[in-house]
Amino acid sequence: MNRNIVILSPHFPPHYHRFWLNVKQAGANALGIGDEPAEGLSEDLRSALTEYYFVSDMHDYDALIRACGYFTHRYGKIDRFDSLNEYWLGTEARIRDDFNIAGVRSADIDFIRRKSMMKELFHAAGVRVARGRIVHSPAEARALIRETGYPVIAKPDAGVGALNTRRIDAEADLDPFFKTKPAVDYLMEEFVAGAIHSFDGLADADGNPLFCTGHVFSQGIMETVNEARHIYYYSMREIPAELERIGRACLKSFGVKERFFHIEFFLTASGEYVALEVNMRPPGGYTTDMFNYGADIDVYRAWAQLLVHGCADLVYTRKYHCCYASRKFNQPYRHSHDEILERFGHLMLQVQSVPGVFSSALGDLGYIFRSDALNDIMDAVRFIHETA
Repeated sequence: MNRNIVILSPHFPPHYHRFWLNVKQAGANALGIGDEPAEGLSEDLRSALTEYYFVSDMHDYDALIRACGYFTHRYGKIDRFDSLNEYWLGTEARIRDDFNIAGVRSADIDFIRRKSMMKELFHAAGVRVARGRIVHSPAEARALIRETGYPVIAKPDAGVGALNTRRIDAEADLDPFFKTKPAVDYLMEEFVAGAIHSFDGLADADGNPLFCTGHVFSQGIMETVNEARHIYYYSMREIPAELERIGRACLKSFGVKERFFHIEFFLTASGEYVALEVNMRPPGGYTTDMFNYGADIDVYRAWAQLLVHGCADLVYTRKYHCCYASRKFNQPYRHSHDEILERFGHLMLQVQSVPGVFSSALGDLGYIFRSDALNDIMDAVRFIHETA
């Protein structure tokens, strides 16, 4: 009997149709629920789905229940329900509760959605975290700042990415922040200086990495978004032993199974890793493509095999550093697109025009390229980002 994999919002992001196509090719029913009318779906997505159910408002939980009821009646029990999208984590958990579907349930969801609660599981993994807590008023913020000093970082406790995240450098910035912040719980914590490194991959049914890699980021997403900067990040051919050790400890602490993971740390000048946050989804942007390019694998196929068959035949080595470097249309770059391709075309794999909803974090244009030598990667980054 076919397994039934229900996908919430299968049209977003657009390139994720590769996941659903591989679900279908692995022998399962790929059943989509989304708010894009069926005629508006791309041909790639239509061919990837067994069936699609349109709902006009995906925040209408009763409509989602009806959609799942329809699929259950037509195909049988739903075996998995997912979107691979952080925004829908809470909704996914409720559906799993109501239809008795394996995966993260509502009782556990706050540990992977709320940054304040993530700290508990980082502590359990033996990883240092930035000092901080939820603050509701300027008085509570000042009490924290007496412990940490300025600057501090304020971010929505259950926010997605760096949306509405602020750096507060001085007393004069505090009251204006509280007057303008959204009406949600905010986590405030000490500023940690360091490069951002991540431990990324796909965990198997036992919680072990089926695939893992590490990335180094030119800066945080907060700076990229708030200051309209371009960005680059690249995968490491060799994961530092300490990063892999604490990354694996976090997988156990957070109970990650049959899921992608993206765990962010600051690497301080003293060589210590400080936990930033965990995301139980594929890393953002085109990083899943970079997984494939860095190790000559198909992670879309591996994920689908894992969900449909409980295991995947993935054997790999990290052969290349794979890099993403963005450009912003508002920057006066010294070198043209044609000059980039003329000089570094032998390294290039993809040139992406980035959809507007992603452009604040990923730039307006993105170059993906690889080399087994890090010097080649950094030469290309400098050339792409050099301004007049």
